[in-house]
Amino acid sequence: MKKLSKLLILSALVLSLFGCHGSRESDSFIIPETFDESKHYEISFWAKNDTNINQVNVYKKAIADFEKLYPNITVNLKLYTDYSRIYNDVITNISTDTTPNICITYPDHIATYITGKNTVVPLESLIKDKKYGMGGSELKFDGPEFSEMIPEFMNEGIIGGHDYAIPYMRSTEVTYINKDYVEKLGYEVPDILTWDFIFEVSEKAMAKDSEDNFIVNGQKVMIPFIYKSTDNMMISMLKQLDAPYSDSEGNVLLFNEDTRNILKEIAIHAESKSFSTFKISSYPANFLNAGQCIFAIDSTAGATWMGSKAPLVDIPEDRIVDFETVVRPIPQYDTNNPKMISQGPSLCIFNKKDPEEVLTSWLFTQYLLTNEVQIAYGQSEGYIPVTYKALNSREYQDYLSKSSEEDPLYYNIKIDATRLLIDNTENTFVTAVFNGSASLRDAAGNLIESTCKAIRRKEVIDDAYIDRLYEETISLYHLDQIGLSTDNKDLGPLPLGSKILLATIGTAWIIIAFYYFRSIKKNNN
Repeated sequence: MKKLSKLLILSALVLSLFGCHGSRESDSFIIPETFDESKHYEISFWAKNDTNINQVNVYKKAIADFEKLYPNITVNLKLYTDYSRIYNDVITNISTDTTPNICITYPDHIATYITGKNTVVPLESLIKDKKYGMGGSELKFDGPEFSEMIPEFMNEGIIGGHDYAIPYMRSTEVTYINKDYVEKLGYEVPDILTWDFIFEVSEKAMAKDSEDNFIVNGQKVMIPFIYKSTDNMMISMLKQLDAPYSDSEGNVLLFNEDTRNILKEIAIHAESKSFSTFKISSYPANFLNAGQCIFAIDSTAGATWMGSKAPLVDIPEDRIVDFETVVRPIPQYDTNNPKMISQGPSLCIFNKKDPEEVLTSWLFTQYLLTNEVQIAYGQSEGYIPVTYKALNSREYQDYLSKSSEEDPLYYNIKIDATRLLIDNTENTFVTAVFNGSASLRDAAGNLIESTCKAIRRKEVIDDAYIDRLYEETISLYHLDQIGLSTDNKDLGPLPLGSKILLATIGTAWIIIAFYYFRSIKKNNN
C-alpha cells in the first residue's frame, strides 16, 4: 500500500506540472531549421505616423534596404493615422484569420489580441535562436544583440510570462510652456512643475480687460492649460499619489477616493475654463502656437509641432505668435520623486500557418531595430531609440549635441524634449497589461472628459454625480467583466491537464481509503 500510495502521489505531482504549464508550452513558436531563400515571401506591415512625411520616408527606406538584403521578401506597408484604428482592424481581422504579419501597436492592445488562439507569436525562442535571433550568425544586417536592448523598455512587452512585443520607439509626456506669458503673469518657470503651480497660473491667466480680452494675450481666446491625453493624465496623477489604478492580477482599482478627489479638483478648473482637453478643444499645439495656451501637455513625439518656430504646424502662419518655448516634465505632486509615463509603439508578430513566413516577419522586425532605422526615426520626432547600440552611437550623440530654431532636423524644442526623456528614463513607469487593460485606460480618460463636459452642462460635480459616473463608466467599458470582482465570474473550462490531475488525486484518495479500512478490518479480525 505504501509503494502504491507513493506512486500515485508522484504521478499526481508530475501531472500537476503539465496542468500548470502545458498551455504555456503549447504557445511556443518552433523555429524552422533552415530558411529557404529561393522561396518568395510577401508580408504585410501595419504602421502608424502622425502625418509626418519624415516618418513615412523612414519606413519606406527601411523596407527598400531590407528587400535589397533579402530579394525574396516583399514588405507591403499600410499606414494608419491612429493606433486605435490599427487595434480595431486587427480585432476585426483576427476572426477572419487575415491579420497582418507585423503591426505597430501597444502592449495593452496585444493583451487583447492574445485572447485568441495562437494569434500573436511569443518571441523568446526567436530572440535566443543562434542563427536568426538577436545578433544571430545568419543575419544579413548589423542588428542589436539582446543585451543591447534597454531592459526597461523590453519589460513592457512581457505579458503573462511571454515576450509578445519588441519596443520600437519610446516617448513620454512633457509640458510645453509659453515662458513669456508665465513671466508676464508674475511667475518664473520652475525646473519641475507642480499641479498647484500650473492650476494657479492658469487661473490667473483668465483675467480680462474692459473690452473682454484676456489681459495676458490681448485676444478673445485663452485656454491656459490643455492636456492631450486625459487617460495618461489620470493614470499619472494616481501614480504620483501612489494611489491604486490596477494591479498585475488584472484587478480594476481605478474607482477610489483619490480618483474622486482628482475629479473634483479638475472640475474647479474646468468650470473657470482655465483647463480643457484635446477631445473638447482640439490639439494643444494649435492653441500654444497661436498664443492662446500657456501649458500644453503632449507627447515628446509631438515636439516638432510645438512652439512659434515649429517645423510642423496646423494653423495659418499669420496666427502664429512669437514667444519663447521651454520644455518641462509633466506637473508633479512630489517634486523630489517625479513620475512620468513611459509610452511609445511596440512591434508584434502574428502567427501564420507557414513557420518560415513568421521567421520572415521576425527578420524584418529585427531590421527595424538597426541603428539606421532607430536613429532616423528618432530624428523625425521626440522619440528615443530602444537600444543602447543606437543611443550610444556617435551619430546619435552628435545629433543630440546640436540645437537650432531654424533647422527642422535639429529643432531645439525637439532636442530638449528628447534629452528630457533620456535624463528621466529611471523616473518613467508603465501600467499593468492584461486583457481589458486597454478598456481600463479608456475609462480613466473618460472620467476626466465626462466631468469636463458635465461642467459645461452646468451639472454639479459632487459625490452623487461621481458615484453615477463610476457606475456608468464601469458599464460602458464592461469593467465589471475584467476584474472589479471575481464573484460568479466564468473562468472557462478547465485545461485537460488540470482535469487529469483532479481525477488522479481523487482516485488516489479512494485507493488509499480502501487500503486503510481494509487494514483496520484485518487487524480487528
